[in-house]
Amino acid sequence: MSSGNKKFRVAFIHPDLGIGGAERLVVDAALGLQALGHSVDIYTSHHDPNHSFDETNNGTLRVHNIRPPFPRAVKGKFHIVLAHVRQLHLTSHLLYTSLSNYDVYFVDQLSTCVPILRALARKRVVFYCHFPDKLLANGAFTEGNVNKKRGPLLKRMYRYPMDWLEEVTTTQADVILANSKFTARITKSNFASLSETPKVVYPGVNIAAYELQTDLSDPDILQVSSDIPTLLSLNRFEKKKNVALAIESFALLRHKLSDQHKMRLVIAGGYDPRLEDNIGTLANLIDNAKTNSLTFNVVAPSTSRMAVPSFNCTPTNPDILFLLNFTTSQRSALLTAPSTLALLYTPTNEHFGIGPVEGMVCGLPILATNTGGPTESVVDHPIDERTGWLCPPDPQVWANALVEVVALTPDERQALNARSRTRARDLFGMEAMAKSLEVILKEAVSMGPVPGSALWLWVALVAILGLLIPFLVERSITLLP
Repeated sequence: MSSGNKKFRVAFIHPDLGIGGAERLVVDAALGLQALGHSVDIYTSHHDPNHSFDETNNGTLRVHNIRPPFPRAVKGKFHIVLAHVRQLHLTSHLLYTSLSNYDVYFVDQLSTCVPILRALARKRVVFYCHFPDKLLANGAFTEGNVNKKRGPLLKRMYRYPMDWLEEVTTTQADVILANSKFTARITKSNFASLSETPKVVYPGVNIAAYELQTDLSDPDILQVSSDIPTLLSLNRFEKKKNVALAIESFALLRHKLSDQHKMRLVIAGGYDPRLEDNIGTLANLIDNAKTNSLTFNVVAPSTSRMAVPSFNCTPTNPDILFLLNFTTSQRSALLTAPSTLALLYTPTNEHFGIGPVEGMVCGLPILATNTGGPTESVVDHPIDERTGWLCPPDPQVWANALVEVVALTPDERQALNARSRTRARDLFGMEAMAKSLEVILKEAVSMGPVPGSALWLWVALVAILGLLIPFLVERSITLLP
């Protein structure tokens, strides 16, 4: 079957369409395919207009928010179990209402629905792997030395079926993609039944969105603007993002510079008051600022109906500005401001990391850890090709690198700016990603309808899990402290 130049009807299935790198990828992938003439719908189990990207709220993209009757967690536990249940609920809605509306399905993050879609819709499924969940559940790891320790016996018993389900449903996808060579390599080495290394399609950035003029009179822009030289960190408020590294290296940099060299650090990212990790991470970062004798303020856009956590802030010219749930215009204003000197990207072993690419699109020097995806997006050597610095996550090393960043001459900064923009446009532009995805979708559709064979066994298996898991969760609540 030849797909030729046919325009496809594509359904994206994403668990929680909030603010983060995975969500940005889904939005930009949908926008890119839509720009190429394909019809795109996004299905999700959670979409809060106050905690999501503008394109999902202003009519640019069609988003179907199918609210499940299940919580995200029970007493802070059972996150992954309930994630499976919530996706089964989302999938059942899609199958009942839109079974024949699409030519191909694009699934990311959670693969539970993959065999169901193939069996009942009889359509091909592309799965985009951001990173295996079983490795995320293990916590920190180093490549080639994945942490195999699973904690107490009860946790191992809980994780084993979840890990098994992840692997068998992922490998059922017709095409498996990864967001970087790093993720592809790790996925292949940890999924024994995976016969081929996933193909790599780098996340793309909507470059045009960063070229729009910002309204400097907009209250939200005024809220974050400053003539003070600025270092910028863009990451969700999660412990694993290690944003404390930015604060500690910034504090050391301040000691290395003269008192007359005033600087500030802006830490901006998605913040969800439903999540204990977000709440605790913000509190710990503020404690870190206090420990380093740094003043701070916590703000959110005027459009946000979320109550800003109350802290003893310094509202005028703080050393650190914490920006919760930034708008697209705030992000662009911060990245393109003449006062912004560099983007700091703190996670270790990040699967890809869209932040460095966003910074390069705007010509900023990047300081990132020398691990994971940033080693593919950022060029550290040779010097005449540099787009940033890749350093071990040591505050002292980072502070020394920041001294070099601050000391760049105008000519050096201009040359780095040009190299960064060119690299970002050629390798990580939304158009490049969309064209790569279009090729993948054509490949999937050209495989023809999914044969009946024994796929009903997968449907039966997952249906049984869908019936049993809520019962087991309810029965297990009494065992929690």
